Amino acid sequence: MMKGNLKIHNATIVTPLGREAAQGAAMSELSIVKDGLIIITGGIISYAGPASEAPATRPDEHYIEYDAKGCVALPGFVDSHTHLVFGGFRPDEFQWRLKGESYMSIMERGGGIQSTVNATREASEEELYRKAMWFIDRMSEMGVTTVEAKSGYGLDLDTELKMLDVIARLASDQDCKADVVATFLGAHAVPKEFAGRTSEYIDYIITEVLPKIKDKARFCDVFCERNVFEIEDSRRLLQAAEEMGLKLKLHADEIVQLGGGELAAELKAVSADHLLHVSDEGIRKMADNGVVATLLPLTAFALKEPYAPARKFIDGGAAVALATDLNPGSCFSGSIPLTIALACIYMDMTVEEVITALTLNGAAALGMADRIGSLEGGKRGDVAILATDNYNVLPYYVGMNCVKTTVRGGCIVAELK
Repeated sequence: MMKGNLKIHNATIVTPLGREAAQGAAMSELSIVKDGLIIITGGIISYAGPASEAPATRPDEHYIEYDAKGCVALPGFVDSHTHLVFGGFRPDEFQWRLKGESYMSIMERGGGIQSTVNATREASEEELYRKAMWFIDRMSEMGVTTVEAKSGYGLDLDTELKMLDVIARLASDQDCKADVVATFLGAHAVPKEFAGRTSEYIDYIITEVLPKIKDKARFCDVFCERNVFEIEDSRRLLQAAEEMGLKLKLHADEIVQLGGGELAAELKAVSADHLLHVSDEGIRKMADNGVVATLLPLTAFALKEPYAPARKFIDGGAAVALATDLNPGSCFSGSIPLTIALACIYMDMTVEEVITALTLNGAAALGMADRIGSLEGGKRGDVAILATDNYNVLPYYVGMNCVKTTVRGGCIVAELK
């Protein structure tokens, strides 16, 4: 972890507050402090509030001084759903979709996830590492200080381990500009070796793979979808993963309404993601059980699908997070600015709700809201400083970056001139 000493002066501090997800109407509640001061000591926020009320710091502690010049200081963004470790690219499939082919039809003809599986199996660990680090560098420039990274392009023990080792290397690299959280997604697709034997593949993951990866990931995820992993197989896998100490996530109700939201609530998963076709009952149960709804507008945009019902979730009292879903197939983008614009324009979220969704609730979707996601004492010193004193510019700059400085753990890791 980066552990810098930094004072950010003359900031307009804009942040949600709390150490758990903000649900429903609470997502609009932001603390706004003008002429604010943020003091980060040893990588942790020791003060964030009015400069006039700031405590004195010890004379023997040296701080770097940063003048925000009245600009907005937000918590560092948390991208809580990505697939940033992968081999190869799939630009041809993008053209196929533009010509009318569906995501599932591309999978059925041997493209889709299996195409990336083949390339990832062939790629070296060094190649995967360098590509992922390049993405993280770009994400850092957009204010991202924490990113989740999934495996799932191996679908065999050796390659899944290789991917998780790459993620661990990123997480421990002192030069990495974001905190990296590992999710095991071995049930991303049924590999060709198990074609027509989905339940046997789940048995293989439970008996052969989970015991060997359980200490390398924080979460277990599953692509819970018709003709991929349906409800019973998803439940079986997730229950086994939980017994081995992993926390739970689901790709749920993305392509059809299958009941993934309900399953996430039943298992009290940390988050359910995508949710384009979630049922009203799924929304209610997720809200009642504290499951974070992680919505991925870039994917809906790229696939020309309906957007997830953000307003139903928020008005129903649920916690909503936003993430990019950066991946080589359905969404080759890690754009935080475009994510913000799509959420406001097409999902009817307010800019305040979007800020909470990309900070505190993104942290909650990773089980980390007690440590990151807001600018308050005791949390890690992760800050995104905008090039303006008005946070309403976030969706107004459609697809353009308005972050000028990114701070991770009290260290400036990206600064645009």
